[in-house]
Amino acid sequence: MSHTTRDQKKIIARVSKIQGQTNGLKKMLENEHECQDVLQQIAAIRGAVNGLMREVIKEHLIEHVVLEDDLAKREADLEVILKILDSYIK
Repeated sequence: MSHTTRDQKKIIARVSKIQGQTNGLKKMLENEHECQDVLQQIAAIRGAVNGLMREVIKEHLIEHVVLEDDLAKREADLEVILKILDSYIK
């Protein structure tokens, strides 16, 4: 993912945040926290993952679809993203 190199620190920070949230969720489950707290943590993790996905897709679309001169490559990259979105949304 060469196009995310310019935002690598930001992407890694997001992943680290998600990792911290999942570690927190694991501790909550091990220590039998209230269901509502566990559910809130899961929702926060889902939101963080969605934000990460959005950012990476945005960068990919800009680099490989918007700025790509070769129409065949643009169409192929768009198909890749559509397949990924289909699997992500399921």
